[in-house]
Amino acid sequence: MQHTYRDGRPIYVQLMDQVRNQILTGVLTEGEQLPSVRELAGQLTVNPNTISRAYRELERDGWLVSVPGKGVYVREGKVASMAHRNQLLEKFHALVRELKSTGMTREEIIAQLEGEIDHA
Repeated sequence: MQHTYRDGRPIYVQLMDQVRNQILTGVLTEGEQLPSVRELAGQLTVNPNTISRAYRELERDGWLVSVPGKGVYVREGKVASMAHRNQLLEKFHALVRELKSTGMTREEIIAQLEGEIDHA
């Protein structure tokens, strides 16, 4: 994992995106243990609180599970897939709200959605 200060997004968000991507692409597999907070903070030369926050948010979103005294692990694949689906739905809802704020009607949004589904 890595981060860049040029990204503009908080480092914990960059790390979250990387972990999610590694799970979705199979780099990290179900049940695999992630580096400890202290270990990863040392590797990336970032504050351990940054790693803790990324892990905590990923656990809240269903990507990881923390086992007290043992470490942080990739949650079962089905749960990770559902977490990803929920995140995509959140983005979808935000996009619909934004389209409505531009004056697009419900019918226009549905027509666009139906057209996209027909072409998928």
